[in-house]
Amino acid sequence: MKTIVRSTLLAIVGIATMSAAHAGEIWRATGFEQPESALFDAVNKRIIVSNIVGNPGDADGNGYLSVLSLDGKVTTRHWTDGMDAPKGMAISGDKLYVADITKIRVVDLASGKLAWTIDVPNAIFLNDMTTDVSDKVYVTDMLADAIYHIDDERPELFAKDTALASPNGIFADGNRLIVASWGKGIKSDFSTAEPGGLVAVDLATKAISQLPGAQKFADLDGVIAIGDTIYATSYMTGTLYRYKVDGTPETVATFKPGSADIGTYGSRIFVPLMNDGEVVALTLD
Repeated sequence: MKTIVRSTLLAIVGIATMSAAHAGEIWRATGFEQPESALFDAVNKRIIVSNIVGNPGDADGNGYLSVLSLDGKVTTRHWTDGMDAPKGMAISGDKLYVADITKIRVVDLASGKLAWTIDVPNAIFLNDMTTDVSDKVYVTDMLADAIYHIDDERPELFAKDTALASPNGIFADGNRLIVASWGKGIKSDFSTAEPGGLVAVDLATKAISQLPGAQKFADLDGVIAIGDTIYATSYMTGTLYRYKVDGTPETVATFKPGSADIGTYGSRIFVPLMNDGEVVALTLD
């Protein structure tokens, strides 16, 4: 997933666009501490941001959640404290589920209070989360090539396969899960021997397939789908890509390295910039 070592990363200043696709910046919120995920809360019309605050793998108790308004104002800086290194999130019913290294934190969505913690046996590095149409929650374990689902507050292994290639981002899209894989052979600086790509997992059969034209093109982090278009970030280069079935990934925007787990609301995309402590809202043409 993430590394906070910046010396190995190319510093690309500002936001760039290409003629094939366009994203315009609406606002940029600052002052976060390694924001990893930005999730839209549809019920309360707000954006919840996870802050790692330290090494992404350290259980140090420093992590917390913040709340942003839809116009980019921080309404609550420390909404939920007492976490270690919170990353991806998903909403099911009146609860918010947060991936936190080897645990899942369950937060009361109304109050922001930590309700309970779910231990995930054998987990190594839980990362992103999503909810399907039946409100079932899924979470990736990036360093174990695995996906878990939460059934009646109990974690159960859903898929484990090297074809997942370090699954980072995950998004439930109809009868499938779309997975953004980081790649194979992760090195100490989080570069890879083989880059990742976009993967689909059938919810009924658990069959894993590569999305045509989107194999092995980048070390991917966050992923969402808007209609028939998939958007994914590459943390190492700061690139936001878009992909349509049977096409090839196109660059929508490029930031400094550190773009992480994206969220969406309508035609807007929320991009956490982990190394810069910022969250950017984009609108898409």
